[in-house]
Amino acid sequence: MQIDRRVLLAASLAMATPASAHAQAAPIVRTHHGRVRGATINGVHVFKGVRYGADTAPRRFQAPLAPRRWSGVADALNYGAAAPQRGGDDAPQSEDCLFLNVWTRGLGDNSRRPVMFYIHGGAYASGSGSDPLYDGARLCQRGDVVVVSINHRLNAFGYLSLARLGDFPDSGNAGQLDIMLALRWVRENIEAFGGDPNCVMVFGQSGGGAKIATMMAQPAAAGLFHRAATMSGQQVTASGPLNAEKRTLAFMQALGLGRGDVEQLRSLPAARLVEALATRDPILDGSGLYFGPVLDFVHLHRHPFYPDASPQSLHIPMMLGNTHDETRGFTGQDRAPFSFTWEQVAPALASQMRIDTDPAHVVAAYRRRFPDWTPSEVYFAASTAARSWRGQVIEAEERARAGAPGFVYQLDWRSPRENGIFRAPHTLDIPLVFGNLEASSFIGERTEAGEAMSMRVMDAFLAFARTGDPNCASIPHWAPHTLPARETMVFDTNTRMENDPRQWEREFFAAIPYVQPGT
Repeated sequence: MQIDRRVLLAASLAMATPASAHAQAAPIVRTHHGRVRGATINGVHVFKGVRYGADTAPRRFQAPLAPRRWSGVADALNYGAAAPQRGGDDAPQSEDCLFLNVWTRGLGDNSRRPVMFYIHGGAYASGSGSDPLYDGARLCQRGDVVVVSINHRLNAFGYLSLARLGDFPDSGNAGQLDIMLALRWVRENIEAFGGDPNCVMVFGQSGGGAKIATMMAQPAAAGLFHRAATMSGQQVTASGPLNAEKRTLAFMQALGLGRGDVEQLRSLPAARLVEALATRDPILDGSGLYFGPVLDFVHLHRHPFYPDASPQSLHIPMMLGNTHDETRGFTGQDRAPFSFTWEQVAPALASQMRIDTDPAHVVAAYRRRFPDWTPSEVYFAASTAARSWRGQVIEAEERARAGAPGFVYQLDWRSPRENGIFRAPHTLDIPLVFGNLEASSFIGERTEAGEAMSMRVMDAFLAFARTGDPNCASIPHWAPHTLPARETMVFDTNTRMENDPRQWEREFFAAIPYVQPGT
C-alpha cells in the first residue's frame, strides 16, 4: 500500500513532540479515495468525518456506493452529519451521512494495531457516532489500538421494507449494508492509520449490539470482522417480511400514499419522512414505528439467533454483556417509577416486557420470590429481565450449545448520581469502556472509584480486541461461558466470576415465550 510521505513526517513529528502538547502537526493520510487531513491531540491522531460512502439521497432505499475519488486534501477535522432522525441534538442531519471517525497513535508505521470498530446505539432509529461518549482517545492511549466510529442510515432511510411493493431489493437492510461498506473501508484503508485489517473487533451498545448480532448472520459480513462484543444489545430474530410490509403501509398512509405510490417515496423531502416516523406501530405497542433488519432472503437469509446461533459466525469469539438494572436508565426525567405502588407495577410492565404473558403473573412471582422488595424494585428487575437481558441469555446459550467461543459479563457497579437510585442502568458500560466518565449523565465526573472500574472494563475490552480473550491483569480469571455452568464476569467494586448469577429470573422467564421486537 502506498503511504504518503507526509504521513511519515507527521508521525515522526508526533513522536518528537512532548505528549503534554495539546495540538501538534496536522497528519495527512492517503486513503483509496483520496487524502485526508486530521489533527494530533495529546499524541493521538484524530480524523473526523472521513467519507466512506457516497451521498445516499440520490439512491434512497438502495445499497450504498463507495465515494468517488477526490483530488487535493480533504479536511477531516469535524464530525460528519448524522442520519435523518426524530429528535436528537443540534448536530447536522442529512441523507449524506456515510462518514466515519478514526483515532490512532501511529500512522503508516506497520505496527498493525487491533482495530476497535464501534457501532452506536439508539435502536435502529436514532443516534450517531459523534457522541462524546464514543471519543476513542483514551482507548488509544490505554491500549495502543485504532478506534473507529461510524454514522449510517437509520429508521425508514435504512430499514423501510419496500421489496414487496416495488424494485427496492436492498431497502429493508440498507442500514446494515452501510455498516458493511464501512467495514470494507477499514479492510482497505486501516493500515495507513496504523491498524491491522485482519484484527478487527466490532463492538456496540444497545442498537449497536443488535446490528452486530444481525451481521453475524449476514453473508456479506463474512470475513469483515474477527471479534464481536455486544453491550445490552441483542437481535434474536429479524422482522418478518409480512410485518415489515405492514409497517411500510402504515408509514406510507401517514404520508398520504397508497401501495401503488411507492416511487413517490424517492423524491419526498427527508423532513416529511422523518415526521411520518411518529406513526403508531401496527404490530407493537408504543408511540412510533419500529424499523429494523428484515428477513428478506436477499441480504438476510435466516434469523440471527433463531432457531440457533448462525453457523456463519460460530468461529468468531463473542462477548455478550448487560447492565444489572437496564430499565432504570429509561426513565429520563420521570421519577414516578421510583415510587410506584403495587397497583401501578403491572400496567407499567405491559409496555416494557418482550414476553408473551400477563404482567400480573410476573409481578406475583417476583413478590413470592422477593417478599422484601418494593414495587419499584420489582418493576425495574422484571422489566430489565424481560426486555434486553432475555435476548442476551438466548444468544449466549445458543453460542454455548454450539461450542462457540464466548464470554458473558454483567455490570453491577452502580452509578453515583442522585444517591445511587439508577444503580447499573442502560448505557453505563459505555463510559467505562471508553474511559469517558465525565461525558456520561450517569457518572459525570472522574472519581477514584469510577477510574478504577473503568480501567477494569477497558482492559478487558482491549485484551479481547487484541486476542479474542478478555483475560487481563486487571480482573480475575474470566472463564468462557458454558452450559450448564453459565460462567459470568460480574463487574463491580469486587469484580468476580459467578455461575448463573440470576438463576431464578433466568429459569422463570425461560418458561415464557420471548417476543423479539419487530417480528
